[in-house]
Amino acid sequence: MFCKFRPITSLFWGVGIAVIFFMASSCSKEYYKAEADKEVYTIIDDKWQERFGSKVNYVINDLPVSPNDVQIENAVPPSGVITLAQAVAMATAHNRQYQRQKEGLYLTALDLTLVRHQFAKQWFGTFDARYTRDSEDEKLEYNAETGFSQLLADGAIVSTSIALDWARFLTGDPDTSLGSVLSASVTQPLLRGRGRDVVQEQLTQAERDVLYQIRSFNRFRQTFVVSIITDYYEVLQLWDVVTNAENNWKRKVQLRERLEMEADEGKTARYLVDQAEQSELSSRDSWVRAMRIYEQQLDEFKIRLSLPTSAKIKLDDNELKVLSEKGIIEPDYTLDAAIETALLWRLDLANSRDSVDDATRKVIVAADGLGAQLDLIGSAGVESTEETDFTRLRFHEGTYSLGVRSDLPLDRKAERNAYREALIALDQQQRQFDNDRDNVELDVRDAHRRLQQEAKSYSTQYLATELARKRVDVSPLLWEAGRSNARDTIEAQDALFEAQNRLTAALVSHLIAKLNFFQDVGLLQVRPDGMWEQRGQ
Repeated sequence: MFCKFRPITSLFWGVGIAVIFFMASSCSKEYYKAEADKEVYTIIDDKWQERFGSKVNYVINDLPVSPNDVQIENAVPPSGVITLAQAVAMATAHNRQYQRQKEGLYLTALDLTLVRHQFAKQWFGTFDARYTRDSEDEKLEYNAETGFSQLLADGAIVSTSIALDWARFLTGDPDTSLGSVLSASVTQPLLRGRGRDVVQEQLTQAERDVLYQIRSFNRFRQTFVVSIITDYYEVLQLWDVVTNAENNWKRKVQLRERLEMEADEGKTARYLVDQAEQSELSSRDSWVRAMRIYEQQLDEFKIRLSLPTSAKIKLDDNELKVLSEKGIIEPDYTLDAAIETALLWRLDLANSRDSVDDATRKVIVAADGLGAQLDLIGSAGVESTEETDFTRLRFHEGTYSLGVRSDLPLDRKAERNAYREALIALDQQQRQFDNDRDNVELDVRDAHRRLQQEAKSYSTQYLATELARKRVDVSPLLWEAGRSNARDTIEAQDALFEAQNRLTAALVSHLIAKLNFFQDVGLLQVRPDGMWEQRGQ
């Protein structure tokens, strides 16, 4: 469109540009972010089922947390002692891997918003303008158009637009007004690409992907909590090893000092003093090595809590004492009941099962692509009356058309290959589900066997520890009676040291085995505070 450039045009030119920039900047970045967040979490909330777990601790960090979410400062308490509940809460609130999982859930739902948008009215508006001047004349070129297009569920595409003729308006002639051109078109597939199952496949998959990600996130929460509790008790176990090693070294010091006194009095041979001193040095070395391993494990645990390795913390050893006082409690589950429950409740297996349905749909869509394409196409174009009002359209003088567009299946090599690939993918996914189901059963069997083994191991180590403690208690009496010597005392002390370590290891291993059993069966439920509880049978 062209017109001669006049002084008054400058005013309309400036006003037009101002309007465009105002509209472009009217929605701030914060508005778009808030709009995306609201839409994403509406989707997640709608798809979150009660059986997945508590709907908490899933909002990404740059958004306000829910009142039910874990809210704990990522800081060391004044005492420096971190309880098990505090450790789990800190990890749930600040662990980097946990944050990435929350972001993955958010991004999957965000992808769905765009796929849903493809089936909504998509509005557009354009305004193009350019000023040109040469040695003979100057002119202004411009164009404005607005409208929308929409993809319907059955594959039809509807679009309409109105183009405004600003030429007469920008000349400043008060006796004239805008002109307009209304156009519309409809494309309706009749054969290939028709039907909800085919047209909405991408939307269906995107909807299911969000459901899968919610399941995966909750499965991750279960394994994550188990891993944090496992790490916590393993650090406490190492601290118990340090304590036992220190006590063992102190007993060796006392023994060596006693033997030195007796050797000075001529009651004990000097070689026995040397043996005691050698055992003392070995015990001290064990204590130092145990301390190094403990400190290394503690530093690694700090990183899991998103704490600096320089943080001065200590885990609450009362947690281990309480666990020791309770002893072991075995779950009341038969193997068959555990396997049946796992096949029903395991969230990762549910995803694998549903993926077979996804592959089945992909075969249907690929088969549709093999057919002929026949589209019904209609269009209309109507202009407004001249020298009057742009809102008055001359429909009786419009241009209308109706026709068909076809694509015969003469070359379907790509579609043939896609169909064959979809069939193979379906077989692969079915085998994958069968394999996943077998692995779930294998996990449960192994967890059940390990649980029984750890229970028996704890009972054995408990008896062994009691026996070793009796040997240490009676050793001085036997020595005084001349029925034993220093070497027997050293062996008894070493046996007690090893037995104490194995007992604590068995106690912690049984707890970990029990947590893994509930996790593998699918009965471990994460509470809002990040801790775990057993789901009802």
